[in-house]
Amino acid sequence: MSRTGQSGVLPRVPADILQRNAVRAHESLGAGTGWLERLRPSVRESWQRSLQHHPDPDIPRPELVFDGDALVRHRAAHPLSSVMPVIRRLLVEPGEDSGLLVAVGDELGRLLWVDGDPVLRRRAEGMLFMAGADWSERTVGTSAPGMALATASEVQIAGPEHFSRLVHSWSCTAVPVHDPDTGAVLGVVDVTGGSEAVAPHTLALVRAAVAAAEARLQVERLQAHRDTARRPQASGSRDRAPQPSRRRTRRIPTPGFAENLEVLGRDRALLHTGGRAVELSARHGELLAVLALHPAGLTAEELAALAYPDAHAGTVRAEMVRLRNLMEAAAAGTTAEPLVPRSRPYRLARPLAVDAVQVLRFLEQGAYRLALRTYGGPVLSRSEAPAVVRLRTEVSAVLREAILSDAGTDTLLQYLQLPEAAHDAEAWQLALRVLPPRSPRRAAVVAALERIERDLA
Repeated sequence: MSRTGQSGVLPRVPADILQRNAVRAHESLGAGTGWLERLRPSVRESWQRSLQHHPDPDIPRPELVFDGDALVRHRAAHPLSSVMPVIRRLLVEPGEDSGLLVAVGDELGRLLWVDGDPVLRRRAEGMLFMAGADWSERTVGTSAPGMALATASEVQIAGPEHFSRLVHSWSCTAVPVHDPDTGAVLGVVDVTGGSEAVAPHTLALVRAAVAAAEARLQVERLQAHRDTARRPQASGSRDRAPQPSRRRTRRIPTPGFAENLEVLGRDRALLHTGGRAVELSARHGELLAVLALHPAGLTAEELAALAYPDAHAGTVRAEMVRLRNLMEAAAAGTTAEPLVPRSRPYRLARPLAVDAVQVLRFLEQGAYRLALRTYGGPVLSRSEAPAVVRLRTEVSAVLREAILSDAGTDTLLQYLQLPEAAHDAEAWQLALRVLPPRSPRRAAVVAALERIERDLA
């Protein structure tokens, strides 16, 4: 079942009626707002978002962003690669001769795998529904995979309910895949084809496959923890002294572990690595955030300027030694390779995702609800490090601008629940303008505006 409700699932209305309504909505585009009432509420909101990027439904076309080696590398590095055998067994193999396609995309709507009926695959490639193509809502408008990511909920789209006329002969069902530990959206599983693709039993099958994939991710992590617990500890045995190792074995990142740095809504950064969560000191969190934002590397002087402008480069070098020791300790007893910073220049051994940067990516893709779900508050609110202050200001400003200019009414009201929006008179006034005159939610908005006026007085 969807974590955010079933507003995107087809109601108990014949699909042909929904499609006729959608055709009429397309015909009335540009002739006022009457078309709005012909669409389901969730589809209506998606069309409104689509119109912000594509005034003409004939314009949006998918883009091929990965191919060849780049696609292979992105697939291999993605957390869903380890659960593809589960998805193939539950969805792809049973549907190979059923006139259906199964697509798996990343969290930004880029398709990584497209399998299923060979004839249908060739036909779908004609509209670039293929591995490596961007099918986000921002790029192609309303579609099941893009809308599922934008709303973080399961979605069914029937024929002309697609915003782009290019896709009107197709229907699709999509369910997002969530990280079993953090709840973050990792990607999406989509079934595309004819009317069978939006049948109730198709939605049930996709739900079951996604649930199995999420369970598999959880099992992999539990197994990794169990293996760690069973490994003998050198310092914990009194019966015999530890034997020195003749050869150092290089550890590799454990599949299924998402490495990321949480800086939103926190005073101190929280690092997730090797299946563990490590709260960092204020200084170490700032240093790690700066390094994650500059993967190409920084000199000691550059790092000092971005993290501690009043400190000498020597102070930064000393803190980096302590940070290395902390990273080594965090990975001790696990199968994960330590995320130890390198020097000359200072840089991380591999990319580290930052939740604040992910919010900016979601906003760029038009996934406003997903951005709000990820946004937990300002970046390291007490930090005065120049790079952190710059990121904090950017994320807050871009989020506000996107919500006030592009988002639907429900998303705007959700944004107004953030503490930083409590005294944003412009945002509350916008909510009052877009709410219908008889909406029961107007009373709370009016009360908020009166409170703001009293506080300012």
